[in-house]
Amino acid sequence: MERIRRALLSVSDKSGLIPLAQALAAAGVELISTGGTASALRAAGLTVIDVSAYTGFPEMLDGRVKTLHPKVHAGLLYLRGNLDHESAVRQHDIRPIDLVVVNLYPFQQTVARPDVSPREAIESIDIGGPAMLRSAAKNCEHVTAVVDSGDYSVITEQITNTGGTTLELRRKLAVKAFAHTATYDAAIATHLGKTFAGASPSAPPSPFLLLHAPLAQTLRYGENPHQNAALYGRFHDFFEQFHGRELSYNNILDLTAAADLIEEFPTEMPTLAILKHTNPCGVGQGATLREAWDKALATDRQAPFGGIIVVNGKLDGACAEAVADIFTEVIVAPEFAEQALRLLQRKKNLRLIRIRKPFPKAERWELKSVGADSFLWQERDLNDAIPGNFKIVTRRQPAPVELEAMLFGWRVVKHLKSNAIVYAAADRTLGIGAGQMSRVDASRIAAWKATESGLSLKGSVVCSDGFFPFADGLVAAAEAGATAAIQPGGSVRDAEVIAAADERGVAMAFTGMRHFRH
Repeated sequence: MERIRRALLSVSDKSGLIPLAQALAAAGVELISTGGTASALRAAGLTVIDVSAYTGFPEMLDGRVKTLHPKVHAGLLYLRGNLDHESAVRQHDIRPIDLVVVNLYPFQQTVARPDVSPREAIESIDIGGPAMLRSAAKNCEHVTAVVDSGDYSVITEQITNTGGTTLELRRKLAVKAFAHTATYDAAIATHLGKTFAGASPSAPPSPFLLLHAPLAQTLRYGENPHQNAALYGRFHDFFEQFHGRELSYNNILDLTAAADLIEEFPTEMPTLAILKHTNPCGVGQGATLREAWDKALATDRQAPFGGIIVVNGKLDGACAEAVADIFTEVIVAPEFAEQALRLLQRKKNLRLIRIRKPFPKAERWELKSVGADSFLWQERDLNDAIPGNFKIVTRRQPAPVELEAMLFGWRVVKHLKSNAIVYAAADRTLGIGAGQMSRVDASRIAAWKATESGLSLKGSVVCSDGFFPFADGLVAAAEAGATAAIQPGGSVRDAEVIAAADERGVAMAFTGMRHFRH
């Protein structure tokens, strides 16, 4: 147990500060502080020594220099019990500082403002705070470094009961302090890297890939039981689990894919999607979510077992009653009606997830590990289905209902593993083929799935995530009953594919954009 005799407090976020300081004062700890923190402590009736009085050196350069002084850092860094260190601090009249409580200038919040200037960003960079934290954390055998107000209670408890802190706690807090300063520095490098390079929003976030994400939760295992796994980052800012077993690695992959998919559809039209292994296996729209469920389920009555269900509105009791008949791993919705909750919460293993808010489109990138500490970075595929971006390349123009089906299917095919084919009507999927080595095979599987489900493809639209390399894929779709097609175009044989469509009276749109998902 290392006794706390003197503490330096300097915080931007003053949440919980006063009760902590009062507990320190009650334990006989001398308080040193700076600026607004010192004012807040004095307003609470506490005795505080200003840093400038402690060091004998005034704050200068508009506050840029105030804690960068040997009396502060030597007081933090000297090794208690080391005879040479003890002699040096006595010679220079340096007293020990045993506890540092610091949270940093809010750089991330400042640069999150769209109108922030480079000068504002630079002025919000904390120098003294990270330096003190690093000094205290380096000397954690003797000094306690506190960066998180969530740790104030345990600090208060230990000091109140014993006058000091345990080595175990100091080591734990040291790791947290170094992680915090690393995250802070990464945020600065990322922002300034883009600012100074004059990068466009589509450029990588930094000349260096600097990862800074806190542990959100450990997971029972990864994709398979023999693989360890964990979740990092701000996942819980966007999703709230309030019922069911702990989420697994695969659950998280599936439900985030589901949330991405359902965001494609406007909320004024009730839409429901069923996914399996991140692939949509049925999507439907209707006047109600129950009607949307019936259409989505009709696409494939086998695959939904053990899958994910996502809706774009409040899940009501009628829809909940219908989906409860099938074993489902996770249901995702922005809201759940009370009647739906009463019914679904009877299933102990069913995970219910509320979408707190959509992912911010400003965070336009995604990352994948490719081994050996190497990563792939790319923009997220955020392009929406807009009719004005389509080019009709056939003699026949699509009918309005075919154009609606094109839009519907194009939203869905974007979220399937390539090669991907969707047969769609204006308000539902009819057949889905995904993740095949051949586009013709994907088309055949999609048509076969529709036949298995008793659905007719007559008058449907075929949607392809990539171009048809040969006319055979388009011909197969037309023979299955499709009367219109939407695809990126761009094949050297586009003319052959267009000719095959014209020969069969198929209306076809080129989007000029593919949606491969590997």
